[in-house]
Amino acid sequence: MTRSQFQVTKVNPGYWKLTFQNPPINMLDGQTIRELQGLLDQIEKDPQLRVVVFDSADPDFFVAHFDTSRAADVPTTPGPSGHPGWIDVTQRLARAPVISIAAVRGRVRGAGSEFALACDLRFASLEKGVFGQPEVGVGVVPGGGAVERLPLLTGRARALEIIVGAGDFDAETAERYGWINRAIPDAEFEPWIDALARRLASFDKQAMAVAKNLVNRHTVPDANDQIASQQAFYSALASDGYRERGPKLRAKGIGQRGDFELHFGDRLADL
Repeated sequence: MTRSQFQVTKVNPGYWKLTFQNPPINMLDGQTIRELQGLLDQIEKDPQLRVVVFDSADPDFFVAHFDTSRAADVPTTPGPSGHPGWIDVTQRLARAPVISIAAVRGRVRGAGSEFALACDLRFASLEKGVFGQPEVGVGVVPGGGAVERLPLLTGRARALEIIVGAGDFDAETAERYGWINRAIPDAEFEPWIDALARRLASFDKQAMAVAKNLVNRHTVPDANDQIASQQAFYSALASDGYRERGPKLRAKGIGQRGDFELHFGDRLADL
């Protein structure tokens, strides 16, 4: 039997905590997407739910990145949004009548960063949050929403710095760039997130849902743009650039707990 990647804690009727755990380093794969689709089915239908917090059981990795070795397992059947797999998840998160919060402690790169970007709010541990979009450095392009969402948050120039530079960013810089809402001292991080979630859970659901829907009018990326980026990502997996780098990435320990994954952005220059 396949172990669930998410532990659901219903703190109170209006507030759920969804804790991700997919050893060894919390990579995102087809099962992650299917489980998120199932969770969204519950989130969308619950009349009392107002806020969901996504966090991680692994202190070093929030969501490491996409597991390219399992790319063929990604669901392609259209979900309730009418779009396949990952695009279904990100579009539904943006439009769900609840507030989603990414509580980032540890590394969050590639598709992990794109998951955080798809949430309504993003907060990080000041000392332990590390952000990155390393795709260009390994010979592909972001295909899960970074190209669409980052420019809206950081502006064009900083989005290009993040994407083509493919480096790691600490939480303080991510906050300054607009990538996240705030970087919070680690000792205060969990109680701060909990207090915010409880506050939101005490508010009127309809008022928050309507306010979110109004903000969405000019801030949710078009699904067709996301589809084009996703196609570019999959095409890049078959490119000479990625084929050249793929064996080097595996040799250095991509997907394994160790120095390369802990310092991914810095180690890309060694390829």
